[in-house]
Amino acid sequence: MKTLSKLFIATAALATIPACSSEMSEDEQAIYDARQAEEAKKPTNLTAVVQGNPDLSTASTMVAISGIAVDLKDDGPFTVFIANNDAFNKMDPEELNGLMTAEDKTELASMAKFGLVEGDMKAADIAKAIADGEGTASLTTLQGGTLKATLDGDKVVLEDGAGNKVNVIEADIDSSNGTVHIIDGVLRPK
Repeated sequence: MKTLSKLFIATAALATIPACSSEMSEDEQAIYDARQAEEAKKPTNLTAVVQGNPDLSTASTMVAISGIAVDLKDDGPFTVFIANNDAFNKMDPEELNGLMTAEDKTELASMAKFGLVEGDMKAADIAKAIADGEGTASLTTLQGGTLKATLDGDKVVLEDGAGNKVNVIEADIDSSNGTVHIIDGVLRPK
């Protein structure tokens, strides 16, 4: 009975305490909103954009293991053509595992750099380069190879060094040091 009485008294006492307001004053809200707006204006770098997209988790791991994440973080600007998880799932699992676990990361870094082009190119810039090239644009990659870009309707199609064609399925993802274009296949130098 004593415990019940103490519980009743404690509950009654708490009920008499005015509720603490979780609302901000107008000045506090204005400061908070200004800070949020300022944070939203800060673009994130390419590495953060790739790491923040769950559809690019395999590519993110590949970029990190290859050692080029540092370049994507601070250098640039770059145009990045990066395969989604579905594209990597189409690869031979043994080949993918071999790339990701090899002690020598040269081949992995070469593949990762084959999807990087110096400069910041939006889809409209690529389409203009294709038009200027009378239907084809050659994009030199950081790996030293060339991607051949064409249009299929309004969709950008890339041909890699091995002759494989991939489509840009999501274009113009902005970052502070370039643009990301998600593709539906894995680009290969040869």
